[in-house]
Amino acid sequence: MTKANYFDVIDATWPAERYVTEGPWRLRQTVGAGSRVSSISAIEPWEDADIDRAVASAHTVKQRPLFMIKPGEDRLDKALAARGYVVEDPSVIYALPIAPLITETLPYAKAFTMWPRLAIMDDLWDAGGIGPARRAVMERAACPKTTVLGRAGDRAAGVAYVGLHGKTAMMHAVEVASAHRRQGVSAWMLRAACHWTAANGGDEISMVTTRANTPANAAYTSQGAQLVGHYHYRRAPE
Repeated sequence: MTKANYFDVIDATWPAERYVTEGPWRLRQTVGAGSRVSSISAIEPWEDADIDRAVASAHTVKQRPLFMIKPGEDRLDKALAARGYVVEDPSVIYALPIAPLITETLPYAKAFTMWPRLAIMDDLWDAGGIGPARRAVMERAACPKTTVLGRAGDRAAGVAYVGLHGKTAMMHAVEVASAHRRQGVSAWMLRAACHWTAANGGDEISMVTTRANTPANAAYTSQGAQLVGHYHYRRAPE
């Protein structure tokens, strides 16, 4: 299994509406769909004056400047801190091989993969705060993709979106209805996503969550996921 560039997987499976290269920066431009699709990242060596260029570009599309800080980018982190940029959403990336999770056939009616999605899935996402702007990201993705519907008894209980880049799938927008949490719904959805990944030529699945999301971190590690990356953002002061 080849080690993936998980940041490339994020961009391929959860794409911005528009990408702009401004000197040494890659700017993601999207309205109302969260930090992953509206942040700036370094793609080449930069000088302090280059930060001003990135900031100006963000302002032209009425975005408050937001930089993604990856491992090894301590210099950028310190430069932004000196400008008063505040840390936002320290996040972690997990991955695991799908092989251990596809040894058995999924039990009937535990979880299904499908594209296009059902209307009930939008209802579940809306209830969890994943609105139309984020669902537009799923529609926009050009990679192989699917959605996952999890069930508890005879009720729709959970939902997720999965995209595939190379051999690596990434699971996004995981939401389980509050009445059905701690019932194994997310575990069955993960297994369904792994079966779909295998059927589409992938060999591992990954996921991103914030460090502060204790339930998600616990759910992923309980299924054997390993920490493979991390990042955080720095946002311009108001």
